[in-house]
Parts: sequence; structure tokens; C-alpha cells
Amino acid sequence: MHRRVKKQRLAHASHLWAFSALTASPGAHAHYQRRRTTGDSHTAALRHLSNRLLGCFHHCLQTRQLYRETTAFTPPQPQQLPTAA
Repeated sequence: MHRRVKKQRLAHASHLWAFSALTASPGAHAHYQRRRTTGDSHTAALRHLSNRLLGCFHHCLQTRQLYRETTAFTPPQPQQLPTAA
């Protein structure tokens, strides 16, 4: 067994941030819709979006880069394996 703990203020703030990003950010809205079509409930999709936004924010702070929505919500490109000749 393990103990699960979360900061209530951070959870509430990130929930509001994700909810407001749905109308202001096309990338966030597309990410939310992708999660909904895969079967997530509204709450789960919103929680996943807030985790994504927090991850992007953490990355920007660590690397001292500006936030760019096109970079944050661009789906990763599949890596192509080299073909044998």
C-alpha cells in the first residue's frame, strides 16, 4: 500500500486553468477532445489536460524557455526505423 497525497490548492488551480484553457486554446481543446473520444469522462480528460499543462509549465521553468502552444500540443512524430538494404 502507498499513501496518495496532493496539494489541494494546486489541484484546484490547475483544474481551473485547464477548464479555462478549453475555450482559449485550440491545442488544449483538441487534446481534451482526443481524450474524450478515447473514452475518458469529462473529469478524467480535464485532469489529464491539467497534468499536461503543468508538465509544460515545469518544462518551461526548467529550461528557461517561453511557452509555445504549437510545441506543447503537437503530437509526437513516430520514429522511423532504418530499413535494411
